[in-house]
Amino acid sequence: MKPNNCLLYFKNVHPKILFTFFFLAFSFYCLATPASDTTSYIQTLDISTCKIDTVLAIKSHIEAPNWHPENYLIVNSYGKIYTLDLKTKQLSLLKTGFATECNNDHGISPDKKWLAVSHNDRNDPSPKLNKSAIYIIPIKGGEPRRITKEVVSYWHGWSRDGKTLAYCAERNGNFDIYSIPVEGGEEKRLTSTEGLDDGPDYSNDGKYIYFNSYRTGHMQIWRMKTDGTNPEQLTFDDNSNWFAHPSPDNKWIVYIAYTSDEKQNHLFGKNVKLRLMNTTTKEIKDLTSVFYGGQGTINVPSWSADSKKIAFVSYSVK
Repeated sequence: MKPNNCLLYFKNVHPKILFTFFFLAFSFYCLATPASDTTSYIQTLDISTCKIDTVLAIKSHIEAPNWHPENYLIVNSYGKIYTLDLKTKQLSLLKTGFATECNNDHGISPDKKWLAVSHNDRNDPSPKLNKSAIYIIPIKGGEPRRITKEVVSYWHGWSRDGKTLAYCAERNGNFDIYSIPVEGGEEKRLTSTEGLDDGPDYSNDGKYIYFNSYRTGHMQIWRMKTDGTNPEQLTFDDNSNWFAHPSPDNKWIVYIAYTSDEKQNHLFGKNVKLRLMNTTTKEIKDLTSVFYGGQGTINVPSWSADSKKIAFVSYSVK
């Protein structure tokens, strides 16, 4: 949960108590450890046939696959980043230097040379309990370079020219979408509505940022121009819709739909399904039946380079 609306319910609470509540709640959302008996099923899905192949089933909590064209996935687990070879099924630790508290908001640069990660920097001077900042690391591993000055910041998108990052950030108690040059510098606020805006991901033609927003009082998929103008709502159903990812050929977006109204939460261990939207006609179809997933299933871009498949994670807990 990104509890940006908690302030609305605690108008008369002492500021120090409110501060503690807010960041304890947020820290719980980000750092809560899944059940120790979780089995993760790392899977690929053909969007034409809806055929699902299980790459690896492992008794551990694995999240958020990115698909590298050199036939491997990048995932996270308990703060570490791993690669998963799609041919050998070998899971290998990626060297990320001091960045060993990474969450499921990570992704590959358009030139495939860099990896953006969101790492909880305990040495940051901020009084916030959660101190996630965005870093980039060489794709084969290496020392991280910090991009965002402020916490809390969660990476979600990389512009197609490789020059700009888009992310969800909490500033003054509200979660909105921001962008920043990949070399660092000053961030630019792109949304400013009440309610959570999250999951920004650039279209490959450079025209749009797709994102999910609670601005209507129900979590839906939106898109806007890359400068934050002309927001357009794309979904209007009873599901809680999150994390829209445009395909490399710009023909589709895939997103995760919670089948119950989860308000501003995207928790682990819920009934979800993956859906596909035609970006031209706006027609939507189910890619999967309902399964056990949620947080960690498809937080970040996971398309194959040919736009024919996606990678995702489903779960079971004894």
